Amino acid sequence: MSQILVVVALLGNAVAVGVFCATVLGGVPLLMALPGDQYVHAHGFLATRYDPFMPVTILLTALADLTLAVAAPGWAGPLAGGVAGLLMISVITVSLTKNVPINHWVTAQDPASLPPDWTERRGRWRRWNAVRTGLAAAALAANLAAAVAIVM
Repeated sequence: MSQILVVVALLGNAVAVGVFCATVLGGVPLLMALPGDQYVHAHGFLATRYDPFMPVTILLTALADLTLAVAAPGWAGPLAGGVAGLLMISVITVSLTKNVPINHWVTAQDPASLPPDWTERRGRWRRWNAVRTGLAAAALAANLAAAVAIVM
């Protein structure tokens, strides 16, 4: 059972890190280079492409990790799984409290008349994407440690 859980956690976590890295390394620089009217359209297009796939993937990863924390044998696997689960819950928290509200704000804007603070909101979106990417990458490291502990 623990081996299946760690595979689920690793796969989901790796997909999340891959998507987040692609966003931080490619999508964010592209969006930051666009003028406001184009930014609103492009952001709206990109932001909706990952729903509901990414939230489901991240939630399943967190659940697999937290189950590992309870069900895996020994102490190292549960510890690493618990750390990974808490980090993935942090990813969910950042997504729901920071990124999603900014995404909703952007999609509600009229591209022809953006408010004066739109560039600051764009900067916050970029920073919170970097934060959740780092959290997901740290969770992946913890999941790799859990896999090693469970297999050994």
